[in-house]
Amino acid sequence: MRVLFAVNPEKTIFQYLVPMAWALRTAGHDVRVASQPAFAQVITQAGLTAVPMGSDRNPWRVTTHRRHTREAMREGFMVPYDAFDDPAKATWEHLSSGYAEAIRMWHKPQNFPMIAALVDYARYWKPDLVIWEPMTFAGSIAAKACGAAHARLLFGLDVFGGVRQTFLDLHRQQPPDQATDPLMTWFDGYARRYGFDLTEDLATGHFTIDQFPATLQTEAPGLHYLRMQYIPYGGPATIPEWLTTPPTRPRVALTMGLSATEIYDGYTLDIGDLIHTLAELDIELVATIAEHEQPALGTLPPNVRVVPYVPWHALAPTCAAVIHHAGAATLATTSRHPVPQLALHYHFDQPQLAHKLATHGAGLQIHTSNATGPTVRDAVHRLLTEPHFHTRATDLAHEITTLPSPNQIVPHLETLTAHHHTP
Repeated sequence: MRVLFAVNPEKTIFQYLVPMAWALRTAGHDVRVASQPAFAQVITQAGLTAVPMGSDRNPWRVTTHRRHTREAMREGFMVPYDAFDDPAKATWEHLSSGYAEAIRMWHKPQNFPMIAALVDYARYWKPDLVIWEPMTFAGSIAAKACGAAHARLLFGLDVFGGVRQTFLDLHRQQPPDQATDPLMTWFDGYARRYGFDLTEDLATGHFTIDQFPATLQTEAPGLHYLRMQYIPYGGPATIPEWLTTPPTRPRVALTMGLSATEIYDGYTLDIGDLIHTLAELDIELVATIAEHEQPALGTLPPNVRVVPYVPWHALAPTCAAVIHHAGAATLATTSRHPVPQLALHYHFDQPQLAHKLATHGAGLQIHTSNATGPTVRDAVHRLLTEPHFHTRATDLAHEITTLPSPNQIVPHLETLTAHHHTP
């Protein structure tokens, strides 16, 4: 079958899609990935076929000279998705106005540049299945316009599906003359333009591919999920020589993610204080720190190694414990191994993922506002010395690695595609 992936030009999100794309490719299906033209190089670097669509208009450029706006977007969830973890915001007033704002400020600027071109291409190429990440609504619009089955592929907690279901529950309770739906109003213009029915799958797909275990996920009621094993992909990488031999003492890895310095204005904690205090432990500390941030660290203790990047899937299994920002990819990659984790969370779904990790018992959590050298050092000492963290981390690793691989769910995708596809 023909499978078209649709993704906004966000490298960190695209990388979640790559293993599924390759599973379909190696099963003999024709796989292509559509995004804005400037993103083609990232797609082809993953060995996949790129289809440049529309024009290059990265919404992040809007905030380049508005640092306060960009940093405000960084903490927690933007509206209306902040209702995901705050029941007090799960009200009709907050969600209806929040959806309108999100469409105007976020979803429309992200998707508009390639919707028309993607629809034209989908009608020409006639994919059987369109797979899109939850913010690339251009994918669902194109799928509806050509009659393809379509599915979301999650890159973390199902924040978008969960809030959507809460909104629909509240929507049903409103008087008909007040029951506005900003998302469907936006979709309606495309439904009329391209001649398809206005249905809820535009928002959440015919089904959802979920690559996180039940322990780390919150599923939205009423949606169809197809769960698979998370397989890490971080782009081209080389194993450094020091990682080819076992460590001589317990290795602890530290990363606060690439987005902190590539998109935002830096780390949300004193990274230097953390490193120097952690070095007081009898460990080998490996910290991934952006090159331009490294001079501020000063002279490092001899048991500290600082690098700008190392493939996390190769580093994590060599560690006795890890410290990270609770980014979904980092957390899930670590969770494939029996390694206790300390989550220093701040952004988007990181607080919820950190909470789920700690509740399971595979690690500990500290919000970055409370993360100091001593609090982090003491938490890591607990991870290294209290056996139950390793036991629970082993249990979580087993839960992940016994889920079906991307290759194993391909037959299910074929069946679901045949059911939903309209020739």
